[in-house]
Amino acid sequence: MPQSRRPSSGNIAAPSEARKDRLSLETEYAYETGDALSIADGAGLRGGISRFHPTRARVGAPSGFATAKGRFGMSKHCKFLGFVALALVATTPTLAQTVPVTQTRTAPNATASIPDFSGIWNHPAFPWFEPPASGPGPVTNKVRWPRLFGSPSAGTLALPPLKNGDGISDYDQLVGDYTNPILQPWAAEVVKKFGEMSLAGITYGNPSNQCWPEPPPFIYKQALVLIVQQPDTITMVYSGNMDVRRVRMNQPHKDTPALYGDSVGYYEGDTLVIDTIGIRIDRPYAMIDLFGTPYTEALHLVERYRLRDYDDVKDAIERNIKENWLFAGDVFSGHRGKFLQLHLTIEDKGVFTTPWTSTLTYVPGPETWPEVVCAENPHQYYYDRSDSDVPRADKPDF
Repeated sequence: MPQSRRPSSGNIAAPSEARKDRLSLETEYAYETGDALSIADGAGLRGGISRFHPTRARVGAPSGFATAKGRFGMSKHCKFLGFVALALVATTPTLAQTVPVTQTRTAPNATASIPDFSGIWNHPAFPWFEPPASGPGPVTNKVRWPRLFGSPSAGTLALPPLKNGDGISDYDQLVGDYTNPILQPWAAEVVKKFGEMSLAGITYGNPSNQCWPEPPPFIYKQALVLIVQQPDTITMVYSGNMDVRRVRMNQPHKDTPALYGDSVGYYEGDTLVIDTIGIRIDRPYAMIDLFGTPYTEALHLVERYRLRDYDDVKDAIERNIKENWLFAGDVFSGHRGKFLQLHLTIEDKGVFTTPWTSTLTYVPGPETWPEVVCAENPHQYYYDRSDSDVPRADKPDF
């Protein structure tokens, strides 16, 4: 691995124009019973949920996009099966030298049954990390919403925030806890400055609200993930902007940075282990969470996926309910089928003082897939209606 270095100042998101008044939260739902919720921003959501209402269509059927109160229109239609097919077959010969950055393993018993992780899984929570029961954990929000027990979605701007009280993360004011001891001093200052912008009414750019690729762990912001499980490859498609991760099974790492990093996987009994390194830092909006926590080329993620029962995950569900805004309501506590639980370990010697852990607990998702392309609506409708800093080509490809 190359020596870690801090991202250049060009990688720190530039703030949008400040707006003095506290903006209202308008959350609209477009769903049917048993389906995940489609979220649409009002002006005040600092995290930048895409204000898209995808039409419902069976996977593989062409679908369009409905308009929301006449504010935007969607033009492209796609067939999701075609998209998935392209995602699975689109391969490019790689000239990069492979290096044994981390040990590659196979299942101890090659004939052992491999769990079926395939399907659509749902984790509707903002922000997304479930703090660990003990030990170092992720940066969390210093500003809290009161918990509204019994309501379909706890937290509302109709009530004042609790700046130093009990409550869930205030999604309208993203003020990361820069005193978290996992942060090195320079990284704590970065998080603190982003928090100051949020308190001043500034919506700062992040990969989601600027329609940029969302590498892990920021990609967990997207509640839905479709897992396509094959012997040599695990393909993970995330909602929101159709980000795709490809996990090469039982292979050594490549020594070539990429937008989504280089992910290799293997099975340990009933656990799918995914090891990711090489996430590029020479890009705008390089952060691992909504609080602007930076990363360097030393970022290393280990994801451990397991199918679990309710009794195995109920403690993580309780921590999730206490920390995060469940914008679809509590879809976890009443579920008694299988859960997909991700146990995540993150280390970055250039940013963090120690490795830290978190979980994300998924329930089965809807039978249909929302077809959403963020860059088709490049206006910051959730903030000041200016153009988003969507990726642009310097010259035509043809």
